Amino acid sequence: MRLSKKSKIYIAGHNGMVGSAIVRKLNSLGYQNLIVETSKNLDLRNSLETESFFKLKKPEFVFLAAAKVGGILANSTYKADFIYDNLMIQSNVIKNAHKYDVKKLLFLGSSCIYPKESPQPIKEEYLLSGLLETTNEPYAIAKIAGLKMCEYFREQYGCNFISAMPTNLYGPNDNFNLKTSHVFAALIRKFHEAKFQNLSEIELWGTGSPKREFLHVDDLAEALIFLMNNYDSNSTINVGTGEDVSIKELANNMQKLIGFNGAIYWNEEMPDGTPRKLLNVSKINNLGWKSRIELTNGIEQTYRWYTKNIGN
Repeated sequence: MRLSKKSKIYIAGHNGMVGSAIVRKLNSLGYQNLIVETSKNLDLRNSLETESFFKLKKPEFVFLAAAKVGGILANSTYKADFIYDNLMIQSNVIKNAHKYDVKKLLFLGSSCIYPKESPQPIKEEYLLSGLLETTNEPYAIAKIAGLKMCEYFREQYGCNFISAMPTNLYGPNDNFNLKTSHVFAALIRKFHEAKFQNLSEIELWGTGSPKREFLHVDDLAEALIFLMNNYDSNSTINVGTGEDVSIKELANNMQKLIGFNGAIYWNEEMPDGTPRKLLNVSKINNLGWKSRIELTNGIEQTYRWYTKNIGN
């Protein structure tokens, strides 16, 4: 099952970092019939609103990128919201995609679904083999439920629903709110503000020792369109770069590229999160897709976007 240039394609969550990247990529490739709707006009947590939307629009393909997302602080503070909102969004979209005969749906998960102590790099089959990281457990449980819904709707009804698990993402339209952002965006904002406030030191959480893999959202968008056209398996598939970096190395690179000349104080009383989270991406690589945007170039691109759209 492949997209055509005139296919009716619904991008759920089109204003978010991932959804907007999918829209940009589809537009650049000449897809002409994109369906989008703001959360103000369509609350995907509401089953009646979601069903009315599917009944009216009748999309043929769905990219399910709508979700409530955030970093360690947000996940720890709003646990009930994270599990409820995500369960409701994905349940309503997946159910109605089945009911209104969507040809293919791609559910977007997260690498946090894997156990905290997974062997590295993390293979898809490690899912549900151990305990989750407690700082993002509610979000992870919701995402596991979503990919299992795709699996079971395929098994019971023959729906062509697939799921992809991206690694840590960054890029244009990221969330730079320090209370709810992920580490990449938070570091950019902290270094930028420290630079222009002429601070002598900034505080960063943890030890800096955890290692993370970072994928530019434009690479992800390309991968998701590739999967929509080339992947039809019931099992989930990882999307990443296959390379990781410590948070301390990332911070040092950003400090240099942004031009902050002060010191970094690592507050080791704050949580580190999972020690390491590197995905095994051999499955998608063997299908013919690999990431293209190097981390240094990605930092520079994202910082330019930030200074143009937010930082000034």
